[in-house]
Amino acid sequence: MITVRRAILDDLPAITEIYNDAVLNTIATFDTQPKSLDEQKAWFSEHGMKYPLMVAEIDGAVTGWASLSRWSGRCAYANTAEISVYVSRIHRRKGIGRQLIREIVAEGQRVGLHTLIARIAGGNEVSIRLHESAGFKHIGILREVGEKFGKLIDVHMMQKIYP
Repeated sequence: MITVRRAILDDLPAITEIYNDAVLNTIATFDTQPKSLDEQKAWFSEHGMKYPLMVAEIDGAVTGWASLSRWSGRCAYANTAEISVYVSRIHRRKGIGRQLIREIVAEGQRVGLHTLIARIAGGNEVSIRLHESAGFKHIGILREVGEKFGKLIDVHMMQKIYP
């Protein structure tokens, strides 16, 4: 059974391991170097009530995570957040991402956010479909803005506005 809950600092090693695997092996993130635990502690501290960080676990083991992060430090963007969803390689395609996105989107509404933004690498159709299932709409494509694994990559912009 999958349980989704707010992340705690003890989850950070597992969150970091999942993220670093994505850094090294996927285009889901445009980071190209793995993050250290110290770097991730600083990132973790940027999350809280307004910008939640949640984990999915099975039998007590963290299998994925989702976060809402500040979109911009400018005050007018205070009610806009960027969504991130990552699932460990061995647990993909088991409904964990769908449960995480459902929970983090609901949490964003509970904390009073108005808009969520997703940036998804071109070619990541699974993520595009996942976000569509959570009510995100396509708002544009940034052409060839990232380069990873020797290829230029488009970024699909998606948005969810709460009613």
